[in-house]
Amino acid sequence: MNQWYEELFSNFADKYEDESFTQGTIGEVDFIEKEINNDKNCKILDVGCGTGRHAIELTKRGYRVTGVDLSENMLKKAQENASNAGVEIDFRQADARNLPFEGEFDLVIMLCEGGFPLMETDEMNFQILESAARSLDKKGKLIFTTLNGLFPLFHSVKDFINANSESQKNIENTFDLLTFRDKYQLEIEGDDGNTMNLNCNERYYVPSEITWLLKSLGFNQIGIYGCEIGAFSRDDPLTTESYEMMVIAEY
Repeated sequence: MNQWYEELFSNFADKYEDESFTQGTIGEVDFIEKEINNDKNCKILDVGCGTGRHAIELTKRGYRVTGVDLSENMLKKAQENASNAGVEIDFRQADARNLPFEGEFDLVIMLCEGGFPLMETDEMNFQILESAARSLDKKGKLIFTTLNGLFPLFHSVKDFINANSESQKNIENTFDLLTFRDKYQLEIEGDDGNTMNLNCNERYYVPSEITWLLKSLGFNQIGIYGCEIGAFSRDDPLTTESYEMMVIAEY
């Protein structure tokens, strides 16, 4: 049986690109470029690349990017977008928990919850971090965004999602303080115009957890920041108002 995220992304490539959280690509890539000192020799892996927006913009700016995603449908849209943009990118279908790379990349990015916090168990989420770390050169850098566990301690996730998305409706608020998981029913219209009813399961993380997980993988420089769409910045402190956090890990 397919998981909820597999069902969603098999029928959500076009509408995904209309979501507000996908509109900040230029500013986000500006930040990524700054983090790698505009080094065009930097080899980049985009995990959970979706329809390819970051990979395409980075390639247009002269970087070598490999994009991986679990969804064949999202990758098909990514290939179409790359073709329309006049760039060639190595897009591959792969499970983020078992990436076929070892020490090949200078930078790994996982943005917009492309995989990491969506897995059914904490162990599966950790496998994604392990796999990303394994893909990096030992002087490499990992940049990813994930759901901020401090947010639901002070706010209703249901109200936030319903106020910030035209296509999604979170039917009930079921955030579990013991597991920091939000298991909820989501109504969303697919690309075919039909409504999907999905039983979602997302994990929120607090900064101390992320730090411990990354240190266990050998990273020794870990920065955790607030995450503003289209305006990533090391100057943006993580607060209870931040729905997402941005993590930058280095060896």
